[in-house]
Amino acid sequence: MISKKAKYALKALKVLTKKFEANEPTLISDIAVEEKIPKKFLEAILLELRNQGILKSQKGKGGGYLLRTPPNEVSVAKVLRIIDGPIAPTPCVSVNFYGKCDDCESEETCSIRPIMLKIRNASLEIYENTSLLDLVLKDTIPL
Repeated sequence: MISKKAKYALKALKVLTKKFEANEPTLISDIAVEEKIPKKFLEAILLELRNQGILKSQKGKGGGYLLRTPPNEVSVAKVLRIIDGPIAPTPCVSVNFYGKCDDCESEETCSIRPIMLKIRNASLEIYENTSLLDLVLKDTIPL
């Protein structure tokens, strides 16, 4: 399950994707109102996305946030990893955040690991192959 923070990040990025071609910065307050996201929470989310290279910001009059990278090059998976960390349901099947499960003695004999791999692979297929542009073009967020 993805967090509320990740949902808000995707909603905010969808707004910025719609304005990518115009190269117009968007104010945090405008995004917050449009998507009904608490402004302070959104500020922290956008700062994190900026620090991770997804967004850039402009100060002063006419300032705000813009996408740094074309929206067709940013996958939902990348955003989820920045905001929530692992996409996998258990650490032992994570692609980027692999770890041994605390209650598991052996991955080879674990009875639930095979299904966790299937769940991870199915989710990852969707998240990796859905870009920010897809969210706008399809006008749906696969959550």
